[in-house]
Amino acid sequence: MKPVVIYSTRVCPYCMRAKALLQSKRVPYTEFLVDADPAKREEMEQKSNQRSVPQIFIGERHVGGCDELYALNRKGELDTLLTG
Repeated sequence: MKPVVIYSTRVCPYCMRAKALLQSKRVPYTEFLVDADPAKREEMEQKSNQRSVPQIFIGERHVGGCDELYALNRKGELDTLLTG
């Protein structure tokens, strides 16, 4: 399984939904709380060119946010991306 990284905050409902989907699929992930670590926020912005959370990476691919993660799942592409 490819490594999954999620940049999030402690109070973001979209972050919680994205993590819930990953947990329901038993996908381990590394979470960086950008509200607690300004250096990680800067890293997230540089890697994704986005300021909003969550920002999700599967392997080297930037998936985007919660909506994009759920869209991949609806299309049946998330599992392939995770294992591919």
